[in-house]
Amino acid sequence: MRFRFVPLALAVLCAGAHADSLDDVIHAEMKRRQIPGLSIAVIDGGKVVRAQGYGVTEKNGGAAVTPATLFQAGSVSKSVAALGALRLAEQGKLALDEDVNARLVSWKVADNEFTAEKKVTLRGLLSHTAGLTVHGFPGYALDAPMPTVVQVLNGEAPANTRPVRVHFAPGSQWRYSGGGYTVMQLLMTDVTGKPFAELMRDSVLAPLGMHASSFEQPPTAEHARLAATGHYGDRKQVRGRWHIYPEMAAAGLWSTPSDLARFAIGIQQALAGAANSAISAAMAREMLTDQKNNYGLGVFLKGAGKDQQFSHGGRDEGFDALMSAYSHTGQGVVVMINANDNSRIKERIVAAVARQYRWPGAAEQARVAAPAKIDARTLARYAGWYEIANNRMIAFTAQHGRLSTLVDGMPDEEFIPIGKGQFRSNSRKMELSFVSNARGHVTAAAMNADGQQRQVPRIGPLMRSLTAQADRQPARTATVKTVLDAAARGGDALAESALATPGLKKNFGTDKVEELSGLSSLAFLHEQDVADGSLQRHGGKVARVLSYVATIDGQPRYLMVYLTADGVVTDYDLVAH
Repeated sequence: MRFRFVPLALAVLCAGAHADSLDDVIHAEMKRRQIPGLSIAVIDGGKVVRAQGYGVTEKNGGAAVTPATLFQAGSVSKSVAALGALRLAEQGKLALDEDVNARLVSWKVADNEFTAEKKVTLRGLLSHTAGLTVHGFPGYALDAPMPTVVQVLNGEAPANTRPVRVHFAPGSQWRYSGGGYTVMQLLMTDVTGKPFAELMRDSVLAPLGMHASSFEQPPTAEHARLAATGHYGDRKQVRGRWHIYPEMAAAGLWSTPSDLARFAIGIQQALAGAANSAISAAMAREMLTDQKNNYGLGVFLKGAGKDQQFSHGGRDEGFDALMSAYSHTGQGVVVMINANDNSRIKERIVAAVARQYRWPGAAEQARVAAPAKIDARTLARYAGWYEIANNRMIAFTAQHGRLSTLVDGMPDEEFIPIGKGQFRSNSRKMELSFVSNARGHVTAAAMNADGQQRQVPRIGPLMRSLTAQADRQPARTATVKTVLDAAARGGDALAESALATPGLKKNFGTDKVEELSGLSSLAFLHEQDVADGSLQRHGGKVARVLSYVATIDGQPRYLMVYLTADGVVTDYDLVAH
């Protein structure tokens, strides 16, 4: 595989450029989130105008990240693979609305009651509306046995994911499915007779000038030489530096931000009807038309008309990526990091790009001129865990006279005090107002963002602020442990328990919950009454949240358990703090 590096003029420009406000944002964000390495490419006027690397390829001693450093693109692979499938459709080798089984040779989608009236189609695979299972893939360690694509689809050893099956009527709803893109990968190789990586190189990567990119799994020796090392949320390195993904269409692309920017430019040019485009303008419009849930054919969509944007995020073991571009204005950005990070760092960097390059509707950076005075004891009252959406939590910690969210154990978004119980984000237009009950206990936070306000319940304090205390209800704790032990065993143990809600039993199924295996004891910490709120987990209304220190495989772990009013367990969370 031949590599094409960033043109010399651009490389010199980026290497010698004076620091600007975007540099300041990126350096500050990387320091706050302990990101080892980051690479960015900015599109303006339909061209890559900035390609720059920051940090190092490997924590504690890696080489400097450059525009040529390769990262795993994760699910951004789906967007690129989708373009390959659309090209085959334009060539008449595939059809968007035909039963995929008509052209699949080496494997077939299993028919069941859900496919009686409508079959799985390429449009459904591309738009995540085919009804297929398997959300994503964890990949395989370098020394692990590697399954074939057919073994992945069948869930057969050595595959590490479940079989890909139709789980609801095709077209009836949207559900993200990496499994569906793996079906598409096999479909593409069946109709062309070419290995997927070769097919994508010849039909998409080379025509778009993405010469540094490849779907080869594992990567070639030359690719490996240019590749960054992946790091998990705790910033530990991925063993072997990265994982291998036979599910290439779903997660297997190695790339650079510059190459993914060229991909985005290719879509923009196709939509504009430019000559020699990868696909026709009509097919580009099809790709950028909402099929369901603001998703087109391989890309997420936002806005309409000249303000429409297409995007996709990606995550592989140790790598995160984000591609975002306008359909019509010739603007966009790609950010890739060699870490898994659950914060809003990529969104904040995109916002900084939008401000600096004057994107349509770019918001000014939120600033608080004069923070209100607040004593440490009052500030600490607001710290804790809050439920921002069903089964989605956020943690606030108090430090340096302000609140900060905690993500992966590290500070993330900061909120500056502006009045009694009121705070404002220093990075976006969002305000918090905390709600207390008659006893002065904080029970909720009202979040106001973009003119929309919602109240989120407080579900408990930060665990690290608590110490073990006498358990006044040991029988209740015994019930909790019985349910968790049943979930850890799998099989019928949980299904037969009268101590778990029907929703918990249904959603957990019969699979073993591996993270609970080795649970030996629970030490009670705290109880939060949330009966007055609207907190639900797995369909069960939560009345109390119990906090414990759980001993799992001899190590202490913080555990939150959710109980209904009648004391039945409806969910749990292992948390870091």
